[in-house]
Amino acid sequence: MSYRTILVHCDADPTAAHRLAIAAELAQRHNARLVGVHVRPPFDTPAFVDGTVPMDTLFAAYEKVVGANAEAAVAAFAKAIKGLHLASEWRVVDGHAPEQLAIQARYADLMVLGQTDPRSETPTPPGLPESVVLATGRPVLVVPYIGAAAGPARTVMLCWNASRESARAAADALPFLQAAEKVIVLVVDPEVSADGHGQEPGADVAVWLARHGVKVTVQRDVAADAEIGEVILSRAADHGVDLIVMGIYGHSRLREMVLGGVSRTLLSSMTVPVLMSH
Repeated sequence: MSYRTILVHCDADPTAAHRLAIAAELAQRHNARLVGVHVRPPFDTPAFVDGTVPMDTLFAAYEKVVGANAEAAVAAFAKAIKGLHLASEWRVVDGHAPEQLAIQARYADLMVLGQTDPRSETPTPPGLPESVVLATGRPVLVVPYIGAAAGPARTVMLCWNASRESARAAADALPFLQAAEKVIVLVVDPEVSADGHGQEPGADVAVWLARHGVKVTVQRDVAADAEIGEVILSRAADHGVDLIVMGIYGHSRLREMVLGGVSRTLLSSMTVPVLMSH
C-alpha cells in the first residue's frame, strides 16, 4: 500500500511552508502526485455596511486581498517543489475551505493540512482539520504550526481503543507504520470485553500489524486524574515520537463541530504531526 495522490492545502499563512515541505517529501518518497489546493473564499457583504461605502469599493478590496493571497500560496507551492522530481498539479477552487477541501480530498489518498495558529494574521480557519477529517472519508495529516521535520517518521505512536475509528486510522496509516523503525501501540485505560480489546488489550492489533511487517510494541497506560489526550502527548514526548496516529471522534450538528475531548486536546496542543481518520 502506498499513497499515490497527496493533496496539500495552500493558503497565505506563513506556516504553510511547514506542511508543504512535509507533503513534498511524502510525494517524492511514495512516487505520488502532489496536488496543491488553494481555496478562494466567497465575497461576503460586511454586516456593518450602511450604504456610505459603495459596494464596488468593498468588492475591489476583497479582490485585492484574495488575489494577493492566491499569489502568495502559488509562490509557496512552487518554492516547495522546486528541484524535485515529482508530478505536481495546482488547483484553485471557490467556496468555503472546509467544504471544498473535504470534496477535493475524496479523490486522493492523503490530505495534508496545517494546525490553526491563533497568532497568525492570516490563520488557517479555526476547526479546519477536524471539519475536513469528519467530512471527507480520507486520512488527514495535520502538521503543527511550529513545524516538524520532513522525512520518514522513525517512531510512530498508534492510539488504540479497539473502536471503528482507531481501526480505520491504523489501516489508513499503514504506509507510515510499515516504514517506521518502531511503532508503539498505546492503550489507555483499556476495558477487557469480548467485542473490544479482548483478554490482552492491544495484542490483536499488534499481531495484525506484525503480519504487515510492522515493528510493533504495546504499551498499556492509566490516565488516572489526567485526560487521555494529555497522556498521549506525554508518552509521545517520552518516546521521541515523530508521528501520532489516531481515530477522531465527533460529528457535525447544524454546522457546529462536536468533538471528543482527546481530539480537541491533540489538535490544540500537538507538537508533532498527527494523522487522523474518522
